[in-house]
Amino acid sequence: MIKVSGRVDETGACTAIKDAAFPAPFVSGLEYGAPARGTWNIVHIGMLIPESHQIYVCAANCLRGVVLTAEEMGAADRLSTIAVQENNVLEGDMEELIIEGVSDILEKLPQRPAAVLVYTVCIHHFMGCDLGLVYDELGRRYPEVAFADCYMNPIMRKSGLTPDQTMRRQLYSILQPLEIDRKSINIIGNNVPTDESSELIRIIRENGYELKDITLCKTYDEYLAMAESGVNISCLPAAIPAGDYLKEKLGQEHLHLPLCYGFDEITENLNTLNEYLGFGPKEYEDEKSAALNALKEAKKVIGGAKISIDYTAVPRPAGLARLLSENGFYVDRLYVDSFTEWDKTDFDWLVKNKPEIKVYATVHAKMRILDRRCSEKSLAIGQKAAYFTGSRYFVNIVEGGGMYGFDGIVKLAGLMKEAFMRPKNVRQLIQMKGLGCDCCL
Repeated sequence: MIKVSGRVDETGACTAIKDAAFPAPFVSGLEYGAPARGTWNIVHIGMLIPESHQIYVCAANCLRGVVLTAEEMGAADRLSTIAVQENNVLEGDMEELIIEGVSDILEKLPQRPAAVLVYTVCIHHFMGCDLGLVYDELGRRYPEVAFADCYMNPIMRKSGLTPDQTMRRQLYSILQPLEIDRKSINIIGNNVPTDESSELIRIIRENGYELKDITLCKTYDEYLAMAESGVNISCLPAAIPAGDYLKEKLGQEHLHLPLCYGFDEITENLNTLNEYLGFGPKEYEDEKSAALNALKEAKKVIGGAKISIDYTAVPRPAGLARLLSENGFYVDRLYVDSFTEWDKTDFDWLVKNKPEIKVYATVHAKMRILDRRCSEKSLAIGQKAAYFTGSRYFVNIVEGGGMYGFDGIVKLAGLMKEAFMRPKNVRQLIQMKGLGCDCCL
């Protein structure tokens, strides 16, 4: 029982990192959704396929969110819905509902889409809906359309692949085997393009390789051409299943070069790519010096102010916390519901060297009413950190913001410095869904 009046203590919603269990510091239970909407959802991600159309098959109350997301994006014409009603459950005609509903939509659209992403939900799995039959029939009726089976299924959140991992994998499920071009490289699983100035992109382009990325595709044919690349590079943990899937389906190699903040690991990642391309290793001394200088410049401005980091801003918050701590910044809080295995080394370092750092849940029910605000001027990295601390001084990014490598650290340090000098309107900014999603429209 949680009191809704009076002072609420932090028990269960906050712990010192030295006492935090890895990878899940908090007990799962009643959850709170903070009104920070910058992360991408399945609608935003699906829109990355050019010339595609999304169809959601679910109850009317579940349709509300996806419809509003499409409308907010200015892409309502690329989304349709089929409402599941009580009689469909009682009569067991789910397969017919999907087949005839999708057919009706396709016949009424002003132009036949190249690809259709059909999103089924938990009720279809509870009832044992024969989705194989559904897609076979749709393929027979509309052979010119590529259908992708996608899912809006909350029961997938706690076991197996998460909805986010599944969506990033299914985004590439339409691709079919092509003759491999060894001079072509894909970056997969990102929602925003990786910065052209990053060492990763420079290695690819400066050595004469063609870069393909769904965030750069303007036409459906450009998207299909991703199947000819010799290797897929994934940078986010959620993209790993997509890379493994495409290796099995298309015979493409998969290099996971994670977005990280440790200098040794960044160097190792870049040299993994160099080795794959047949080049020798580099030390990247100039790039390391540039990153250290950028951090020093940011420290001059931010000084000893408290810093909070949340998991929506960067995929490895413990790694960023370690980098900043090692360079003299005062990291006070992490807003993380659970850590990934990739954060374990940096988590252990923080336990040993910065045991007092607080770890807050973001979905614990107490976070709705907990007195958690910072009384003094502080810097937040990420929308959830800004919301929970009440700081107007925040770095407004999600999923690393397209920054990567030493160049990414230089840019992030610059954003931290700028954020600390110029307050933002938190309420106005964090309620906007899918930060940066205009890149796919």
